[in-house]
Amino acid sequence: MTNLQFDDKGLIPVIVQHAITREVLTLAYMNEESYKKTVETKETWFFSRSRQELWHKGATSGNKQQVVSIRTDCDSDALVVEVLPNGPACHTGEETCFHNNLEKFDDTVGYNVITSLISIIEERQKTMPEGAYTTYLFNEGVDKICKKVGEESAEVIIASKNNDAEELKWEAADLMYHLLVLLQNQNVSFYELLQVLQKRHETKTHN
Repeated sequence: MTNLQFDDKGLIPVIVQHAITREVLTLAYMNEESYKKTVETKETWFFSRSRQELWHKGATSGNKQQVVSIRTDCDSDALVVEVLPNGPACHTGEETCFHNNLEKFDDTVGYNVITSLISIIEERQKTMPEGAYTTYLFNEGVDKICKKVGEESAEVIIASKNNDAEELKWEAADLMYHLLVLLQNQNVSFYELLQVLQKRHETKTHN
């Protein structure tokens, strides 16, 4: 920490980023004390400029953030803190504070479409709105969900064997959706799945 460059108010800007999805969650500030607490507890602590006090993210809401890594820029006057969040980062309930689009210059689809779908599936399981297909699947239970995963897997295979790229995209999307529902039904986080893939990748890379 001795190399960090705090400003004249004793603060340093912090970009909080999801360690797996790479989504930027929020921009906050730390002073020396909140930085030390973050390192000690491995959870994010910030300094609230409006309240002029330390702020433990999630202490009230329960949406704490497990710190995976802390990086600084080339001038040591800004930080990137990679976290695994235990809920939305924004006080509005949105996954990220940066959820208001001002401009979009192309049709590139980012990873956030998956995070949005995961949030919808989680919400469906909690509220079980009548008439929703996801509600139907949860009501039918694991046997029905597994059957749909099997059916969509078969459709992916058929589209691939037919060399039908357009059909493959649609069937793969159906498979992904039903797999996410199955994971939710089994209380397995999609991010845990990604962690498994990451560990396998790291193992193969170092061997």
